[in-house]
Amino acid sequence: MAGLVGGLLGVAPPVRAQSDAPVRCVSSDGHYSRCAVPWPYVELYKQESKADCIRGQSWGMDGYTLWVDRGCRGLFGPADRGGYGDRYDNRNGGRYDDDDRDGGRDRDRDYGDEGGWRPGPGWNRRIDLQCDSNKKKYQMCQVDVGRNGSVRLGRQLSDARCTEGYSWGWNRAGVWVAHGCRGEFLVDRRW
Repeated sequence: MAGLVGGLLGVAPPVRAQSDAPVRCVSSDGHYSRCAVPWPYVELYKQESKADCIRGQSWGMDGYTLWVDRGCRGLFGPADRGGYGDRYDNRNGGRYDDDDRDGGRDRDRDYGDEGGWRPGPGWNRRIDLQCDSNKKKYQMCQVDVGRNGSVRLGRQLSDARCTEGYSWGWNRAGVWVAHGCRGEFLVDRRW
């Protein structure tokens, strides 16, 4: 009916985007990049870069945001097509975990009693890390932040301003700096 009325008035009805259409996400020149996606769980459908695309190292998810880094470029899509995805759980008889109270971050899970891999003693700790953008160039300082970790700027060492999201940021693989930002970062590493 809306299409008929819209057609009579010369106005096209709104087109709904396909939620399963793949999204291309690109790490240009090895830089960290973020892409909004309509799904909390993705899988890499097709790698389009010469650089490796490795989950947790050069690509991953943060809520409904896909991030790529280290030159990874590819087509990503929803993981609920039977392929490998963050919410696919072999320990659960191959069924998907639909009890997702935290938007795909898996902070509502307790892997401690399920026999899964856990890091050794001393994993959960604070790490002081200096990361420098020399000659205003992008630099990735690698440290495994952990799936529940966080990073904050402890002390700015440069004259250039350090602004999170512009001249510095972080993902599970570490801290990146750019635009001349130099600083001491406090990594709160948490499994």
